[in-house]
Amino acid sequence: MVGSGVGARAGAETGHGGVEAGVVSGAAAAAGTAGAIAPEADVAHHGHVSLHGGRFEISLTSENHGPSGLDDVTVKLEFSLRPVGELRLPERCLRAGERVVLCATGPLRADGAGRTTTLRLRTAGDPPEMVVNIRTVWNGGATDRNPANNEHRVIVPATGDPYAF
Repeated sequence: MVGSGVGARAGAETGHGGVEAGVVSGAAAAAGTAGAIAPEADVAHHGHVSLHGGRFEISLTSENHGPSGLDDVTVKLEFSLRPVGELRLPERCLRAGERVVLCATGPLRADGAGRTTTLRLRTAGDPPEMVVNIRTVWNGGATDRNPANNEHRVIVPATGDPYAF
């Protein structure tokens, strides 16, 4: 039996006295086996942001300090200024609102090499500063006991200098 949505069951009577294995999607699939312990992983985002002449660039490296590896992580980048013009986002990134971009990192091995994402965008006019909020919004259900290194608020004056986070 293949089920999806609310009410799908992990198994169903086959009518022959046996139980047939099933596939479950939604919340039940995310929860995994009853009583299973969620993996633990320490996701960290570091990089820099610069702003000058109405152009801004963010270079973000996402890492996993372990102990468990992760299949994927989604990071949310929220800007105080709305990007304008043609948005050429990197593969694995999408616009999720006027001032929001979501990017998937791909697999992050425990204590492995990080994955870097770079965005180059424009703002309207020549603003004196902007603010960028960065945070993990999905990590596959892993427990992260150190969320401070994956949530950042960066104030970026329009100097052209890279401001680290």
